[in-house]
Amino acid sequence: MARMAATERREVLARAALAVIARDGVHAATTRAIVAEAGMPLASFHYAVASRDELMRDVVELVVSSQGSAAFGTLELDAPDIRTAIRGVFGSNLDILRADPARQQAMFELTQYALRTPALDGFPDEQYDVYRALAGRLLEAGAVRYRVHWDVPIPDLAALAVALSEGATLTWLATRDDGATERLLDLAADAIAAHATPLSEETR
Repeated sequence: MARMAATERREVLARAALAVIARDGVHAATTRAIVAEAGMPLASFHYAVASRDELMRDVVELVVSSQGSAAFGTLELDAPDIRTAIRGVFGSNLDILRADPARQQAMFELTQYALRTPALDGFPDEQYDVYRALAGRLLEAGAVRYRVHWDVPIPDLAALAVALSEGATLTWLATRDDGATERLLDLAADAIAAHATPLSEETR
């Protein structure tokens, strides 16, 4: 493999770890399996990251980053109102899920693994902090774009949005019922949009 910077090597390893977890499960994602997937020598792993557990955090950031790019792209579409925009974001997440179910299943598995692993104490909360932060940024961007005010604190609304999205994701993974999940996301969008109040002309 050509020489690459440590940061680039770390990203390649994170992508390889995600591929292994999605295909074979989190317990199969040993350092040897990860470097084999990445096509790197074992020494490259320890050059790029301090530990396997540290790399697992990179895996979460990698997935959230790709989901965030898709979500912000949805907000840039010409939705007529905030509710439609929210539904579009939920829909983009569902599209990503349907395109690669194993990827999201790997994230759920990683969360459960961390809850049972003392060395990863605090990791699940960090993982959901990342999700909530992304949801918060989307809510802030939506408020600006659609000129609304949220009638509850954004952190609370972001937590609700994440809970609804994660619940819908797990429901789809269990049932593979597109229609039922689409209807569930309609209700989720209604629940979030209900907290949006249009700004008065004086405050616009």
